[in-house]
Amino acid sequence: MAEDTPTGPLAELYEGRIGTPTTDDEVRGYWIFSLGVLVGVLGVVVFAVTAPRTTTRAVGYALVALSPPLVMLGAIVRFPLRRSATTLGALGGLLTLAGVAYFFVVFPDGWSRATGNATVNALYAAGIVVIGLAGTIVPLVTDPVREDYERMQAETAATAAASEETEAELAATEDELETTREELAAAEDRIEEIEAGAAADAEEREAETAAARAETAALHESKARFELFEDASGRPRWRLRHRNGNVIATSGQGYSSRGKAQKGLHSVRRNALGAGLLRIETPVEEAEALADDDGPEPADADEPDVAVPSDDETIESEATFELFEDAADEWRWRLRHDNGNTIGDSGEGYASKSNAKRALSRVREHVAAADYLRVDPAAFEVYRDKGGKWRWRLIHENGNVLADSGQGYSSRSKARQGLESVRSNVGDADLADLDAEPDDGEAGDESAGEGGSGDGGAKATFELYEDNAGEFRWRLRHRNGNVIADCGGGYASRSGARDAIEGVRGYAPEADALEVGNAAFEIYEDAGGEWRWRLRHRNGNVVADCGEGYASRSNAVEAVTGVKRNAPGAAEETVE
Repeated sequence: MAEDTPTGPLAELYEGRIGTPTTDDEVRGYWIFSLGVLVGVLGVVVFAVTAPRTTTRAVGYALVALSPPLVMLGAIVRFPLRRSATTLGALGGLLTLAGVAYFFVVFPDGWSRATGNATVNALYAAGIVVIGLAGTIVPLVTDPVREDYERMQAETAATAAASEETEAELAATEDELETTREELAAAEDRIEEIEAGAAADAEEREAETAAARAETAALHESKARFELFEDASGRPRWRLRHRNGNVIATSGQGYSSRGKAQKGLHSVRRNALGAGLLRIETPVEEAEALADDDGPEPADADEPDVAVPSDDETIESEATFELFEDAADEWRWRLRHDNGNTIGDSGEGYASKSNAKRALSRVREHVAAADYLRVDPAAFEVYRDKGGKWRWRLIHENGNVLADSGQGYSSRSKARQGLESVRSNVGDADLADLDAEPDDGEAGDESAGEGGSGDGGAKATFELYEDNAGEFRWRLRHRNGNVIADCGGGYASRSGARDAIEGVRGYAPEADALEVGNAAFEIYEDAGGEWRWRLRHRNGNVVADCGEGYASRSNAVEAVTGVKRNAPGAAEETVE
């Protein structure tokens, strides 16, 4: 986590005097703001001690003029606002700087005490207006939801194009393999005929047999080679690359060691040439087995899982998306099967029909490729937020977020490192109650008992505190000073925050780490003992849920399979 914490003398001074910064922009914005205040004060002092219409008096004018844009830019950078607002603010700052520079050109002869200079005034005023628009208007008129939606559409289109290219390569490879099998069969037939009919002339028979076997060996000679490599997460994988440069097969998943990757490679080399072609319609039992799979590595590295490409035909949907307005005048959607059953719904209302349609479109785009994830009873989710940063969160099977990383990471591996740091330290972490009253008979005694032992053995400490809004929160601070996890939300009472800490202590060490793509199905058991599913987007939002419980896990998995089969091609209609 330390790699993503702001560093440098200014950041250290900020942390020592003000508080722990969460981003570099927070530190930069504060010091730009402070510079603006200091420049303004210095300008007033210079103005007061210099004579009129002198160069030093002009410096005083300039310093006072530079103070407001610096103060405004410091606020814009520190918030921070969206990139468009920061860019527009920088443009406004350049305009004010140009006005101040031109002031030195015209001063003193071209500068009027009463009206100044029209060009200088226009440049400076335009810069101030642009900075003001950047800080107030731009955040109000831009739509982050729309930006996220358009970005996901672009990613989906790129994925579809890559999928089509891969399918074409697989089809060409399949044709090539079929031709090779036919040639091998013909060569083997020739060997059998030569061996059966060459009894009269042994010498001739051996010569022809040797020639046939040489031809067979030539057919077995590969036009491709296997490559062993490590993926971005550091796990060994293999791929089969044709001599034309195309990758025609991959392991599809990582292995825990290079030796296991080599075993999987040799198993494919041993079995692929004579393998038949089997098209599989996945039954509920196999889908459930996939949902229960808690790791990327096969149980037996000698028998790796091989992905089978699906047919190109379009599956006709047996369901329809219905858009409707509920009793609270909020817009919702539901996916209704042709038999009348509702097999999925939005789970929440939307302020407008267009927002509900946008949410429906996200489900249609992501539902088919979403993985099955099992939360039992808690799990870490590693995902990428809309800003491109990697994060983790600890979720309970009831849908509540128990803990999160509190900040983004530059890579998936760094997020996993932060996750592992929490998992390894949370069990024996001390508890420090920062706001407890010693005389209340509760907080002070327990704080001293857990966090005040003074043995120095724990590598991390839970800090329980009350925020400015009167809510109780906790954070997990490593002994190096870094905050490695926080609660994400506030609690109404101190005891509620303590219960949350104990929940994290109990769940985090054994929780699985789940990789979330664009979206994933979470299958869980609710408090009533019924099985349910929800479709969670990578930004943490639940975009669809089952709307009802199921008696068994297999029934919930079967319902998910029905949604994955019907949602992508389902028609859409508005109902009254």
